[in-house]
Amino acid sequence: MSETIREGGCACGALRYRLRGEPIFVNNCHCRQCQQQTGGTSVVNAFTETENFELLSGELTQHTVKSGSGGPHRIFRCTHCGTAIFSHYPRLGELGLGLRVGTLDEPASLTPDAVVFTAERMPWVTLPDGIPQFEAYYDPARVLPPERFGRLADMVRRREANA
Repeated sequence: MSETIREGGCACGALRYRLRGEPIFVNNCHCRQCQQQTGGTSVVNAFTETENFELLSGELTQHTVKSGSGGPHRIFRCTHCGTAIFSHYPRLGELGLGLRVGTLDEPASLTPDAVVFTAERMPWVTLPDGIPQFEAYYDPARVLPPERFGRLADMVRRREANA
């Protein structure tokens, strides 16, 4: 079985990247912070181990904002056009990243595992059928298949050991 490879890039084309393997989980987040940070109604992030991301061309800048937990949420953007490519969130630190699915060449290749923070969504946004929905967050152990949850748990353990 061959490893899944996805590629993507920024809006101006200066930055290109490669993503190896399948993500641990994909969330469609409707929280107010994601709305402010994207200027949209929500964001879809694919979470994976940082070593699965490879920058092929271009340069990244980083901007730090507060996450929902109050910790540092670092957003990495194309230096030229400012497109947000991925983030490091406090819970996983440098070990994991949340890739903006919309920057993939084929964004429809990933479907969210969950729709989160639906209590904060715009009242006119219709939520998709067939995808678990949560007013806030969820227990990943109850939603993710065991293999993917094991990858997440391993990252959290490694993060806590290095904190």
